[in-house]
Amino acid sequence: MGVLLFKWWLPAFISAVHPFYMSVTEVRYNAPRKSLEVSCRIFSDDLENALKKRSGQPLDIIKPKDRTAADSLVARYLRQHLFLTADGKPLSLRYMGYEISEDATWCFLECTPLAPFRKLDIRNDILYAEHETQSHMIHVIVNDRRQSTKLDNPASATAFTF
Repeated sequence: MGVLLFKWWLPAFISAVHPFYMSVTEVRYNAPRKSLEVSCRIFSDDLENALKKRSGQPLDIIKPKDRTAADSLVARYLRQHLFLTADGKPLSLRYMGYEISEDATWCFLECTPLAPFRKLDIRNDILYAEHETQSHMIHVIVNDRRQSTKLDNPASATAFTF
């Protein structure tokens, strides 16, 4: 019985001692709208802590007292840590807002108009300064073709060719 309890308890203890830091970024080209739609799923507590650290202000992104101010902080943070280029041309991502879903914050961005492209370069170092074990899953969908990769801190750049 003691061995069984130890086998159950040890993984729980290890995960509590060594948390898992992962975000997911999905980039989808919407051909009919000629737009690039970007969504980032980031653990809310990690994002909130990074925003508090940078702004030096108290913040609750789940139930903000001032949603406009919270949106401004999130938008500024994403502009500093997520960069995309299509066929070598930097893209200007427009921040659309965020939503809370369970323990995650979904951040939405868009670039429009955008003509079809052959190569998409992405640099994503969201939360790298906060967590040396931060990782990012990145999915890019163009013409119903999905490509994915994983970046582990400190690697922050990847490219997709279509």
